[in-house]
Amino acid sequence: MERQNLTTRPPVVVVLGHVDSGKTSILDYIRKTRVTAKESGGITQHTGAYQIEQGNKKITFIDTPGHEAFSAMRSRGAKVADIAVLVVDATQGVQAQTKEAISHIKMVGLPTIVALNKIDRPEADPRKAERELVKEEILVEEQGGKVPSIEISATTGKGIEGLLELICLVAEMEDLKADLQKPAQGVVIESYLDSQKGPTANLLLNEGILKPGDIIATPSVLGKTKSLEDSQGKPIKEAYPAQPVRVIGFEKAPTVGEKFKVFSSMEEAKSFLKMSKEKAVSPPAGRLEVKEDQKVLNIILKTDVLGTAEAIAGVLKELPQEKVILRVLKSEAGQISDSDIKTAKGGRAIIIGFRVKLSPVAQKLAEREKVKVMNFEVIYDLVEGVRKFMEKILEPEQVRIDLGKVKALVVFLTEKNRQIIGGRVTEGVVKKGALIEVFKEEELIGKGRMINLQKNKKDVDEITKGEECGVLYEGNTKIEEGDILVIFVEERKKGEL
Repeated sequence: MERQNLTTRPPVVVVLGHVDSGKTSILDYIRKTRVTAKESGGITQHTGAYQIEQGNKKITFIDTPGHEAFSAMRSRGAKVADIAVLVVDATQGVQAQTKEAISHIKMVGLPTIVALNKIDRPEADPRKAERELVKEEILVEEQGGKVPSIEISATTGKGIEGLLELICLVAEMEDLKADLQKPAQGVVIESYLDSQKGPTANLLLNEGILKPGDIIATPSVLGKTKSLEDSQGKPIKEAYPAQPVRVIGFEKAPTVGEKFKVFSSMEEAKSFLKMSKEKAVSPPAGRLEVKEDQKVLNIILKTDVLGTAEAIAGVLKELPQEKVILRVLKSEAGQISDSDIKTAKGGRAIIIGFRVKLSPVAQKLAEREKVKVMNFEVIYDLVEGVRKFMEKILEPEQVRIDLGKVKALVVFLTEKNRQIIGGRVTEGVVKKGALIEVFKEEELIGKGRMINLQKNKKDVDEITKGEECGVLYEGNTKIEEGDILVIFVEERKKGEL
């Protein structure tokens, strides 16, 4: 690439953090204050990315359903973002998904800005959050590190202007460039089937200029760009690097995270597609191996758009599957239909929906056929819902809990399989109704049960270490003076993955 062809391009920013840290609120605040009212009606929930103006500069924000989608794109080798904004809830500090987001940022090696959100709340403690970040090897400038941070409130708008200026400053230091002379290329950040317009893809350019009429292809599909729209749904004549653009004209919806290129002819695009498909041919999947003690949970996954389906399938793979194997029978975009219910019935599967509707016909059929349908709005809730369902199908485990020990001092009564023993509690506690193991000189000689427990000839439920007690024992072993009785209970504990 020759230096004279390079031009400065806007930064692409991904906003990451814990589910309740306020990522969406920050993006919404920026969008509402930076996009004019007459245009905002065209913004859909899944634009995938949008661009704003900050002074005379531009910033592109990627609006993903969480860092899982971002990770799915990264796994294909497509570098999507230039800068990460790590949102930390100043009232809660570093949480589970904050740590996950940090690990993703480190893997990609992205320059990071920490945004300490909810600073308007009285319980906010930004210094505590910063100290917790140090443990995750994120050293902000306040703590003597190099990572810039800013205190913000997505509710009041405090610090948002400063955050945008900080992004521009980091972008300047990164010296982001693109070559406008190259054929247009970039990444698919979202794709879906529009009922009116057909296969639709949201693309993010990183080189060249994309125009209507361009022949375009990804490793899985080709097309000819019929129309281009910006992130507000306005028709545009050309798209530039770091600019999100909605493209109509693919033969089918491309896969999220794929790289796309513009070709000079349809023959060249077809040749690229053929080579890509040959490279991608993988051996047929073998049969699912299920061990004797394993169970299988079949799932049909229905989501609003393809990108989310891939992200969710990726996250579900991360769930522990030593005890319950998760098998996704079908994963696609679109509302839950009666045919999904029939497939679920035949495959003994549950249906997991994400931001989709259940048609009235499907609803009635699901009730009649007793097919479980679970619908979610947040990825983390979905994962937790699936986890709980996996645990539900596990057999409860019998867990032994040792309570204490009794030394037999005297045998008061022996008849058939019952004895009354006088003893002293030497360890822990003794509870009425517990199970008993009888040991003679450290050798287990029998088992039984405590029918009753007395202290000073009065019935009690519990006796602690150091106290003397009377035990009504039932069992086949005869207890003698000096024997040690180990007292324990067994509880049924729900299965854990």
